[in-house]
Amino acid sequence: MCQVRGVTEDYKNKKVKLAVAPMMDWTDRHCRAFHRHLSRNALLYTEMVTTGAVIHGDRDHLLGFSDIEHPVAFQLGGSDPADMVAASKIVEDYGYDEVNINVGCPSDRVQSGSFGACLMQEPQLVADCVAAMKAAVEIPVTVKCRLAVDDQDPEEALDVMADAVFSEGTDALWVHARKAWLKGLSPKENRDIPPLDYDRVRRLKARFPDRFIGINGGITTLDETEGLLADLDGVMLGRAAYHTPEILGEVDRRVYGEVCDDISPWKAVEAYLPYLQSRMEQGVKLPHMTRHMLGLFHGRPGARSWRRILTVETIKPGAGLDVVYQALEAVRPRDVSDEDIAPDIAEKTAEETAA
Repeated sequence: MCQVRGVTEDYKNKKVKLAVAPMMDWTDRHCRAFHRHLSRNALLYTEMVTTGAVIHGDRDHLLGFSDIEHPVAFQLGGSDPADMVAASKIVEDYGYDEVNINVGCPSDRVQSGSFGACLMQEPQLVADCVAAMKAAVEIPVTVKCRLAVDDQDPEEALDVMADAVFSEGTDALWVHARKAWLKGLSPKENRDIPPLDYDRVRRLKARFPDRFIGINGGITTLDETEGLLADLDGVMLGRAAYHTPEILGEVDRRVYGEVCDDISPWKAVEAYLPYLQSRMEQGVKLPHMTRHMLGLFHGRPGARSWRRILTVETIKPGAGLDVVYQALEAVRPRDVSDEDIAPDIAEKTAEETAA
């Protein structure tokens, strides 16, 4: 069994190595619970939530999470130091392991609210937020930023931001290695334009050898992850972790060096089933949870049927775990022993076939 360490201690000892990025509409509590069954060590992030929503909204809905998700970080969107402090205290009281400041999202929504990537133009304001939050909470306060925005020079802009937030004690700086464009490109176009610049993040790390600097953006494999970790402290996976979550099943062994078996897709599903059942009993609709598993068997025989069954059958009235077992039968390998899949699942899928 791989041991889970506290994230606060991990940052102090530079042992946070891999995180799953905050992704709007994707990394909700059900997604995080599923990802946790693939890796016991990866740091998981919430979707970005604004300070106003945290302070005035339905907190249980916006901040509720399961104990199994630890270590889990909460990403805040905001720029007013007083509001950031108030929201951070709420986040800490809810039991999160970290609070992260969003200085990277380029959407119209964050621009109108004066937070996200536009804060690259106000490094001192970000530093003020870090200072105020560090004085108010005991959990790590981190920042996730871009190389620069619009016509800013990435060499200067990133250095100025890093100088500002590190001077106020941020526990980590995660850098999305692409400039954000607030004008002229849509957020979707900005996913690929302009090009990624990993070397710029490496140069920043050379300036701050004793500070935690992690990288995000376009990383799709653990081979890439291991290469980047030779120079940087952490790697943050985004769409690769969501669309092909099987990659997370090797993280504990390959990235964290744990002596443990990789988590197969079948074993991850088996571990996730009690969560599905429990949440359905609380009124959560099955497709709200199974949608995060659609890419699990990507590239394997039967993956298309797996996706179709989970997409079509879960929305039907009365759909339950039997639909998940039906989908599993579609990807059940014929040349693998039941023990390698997971005994409980093997038995249940056999029952579904017989029925």
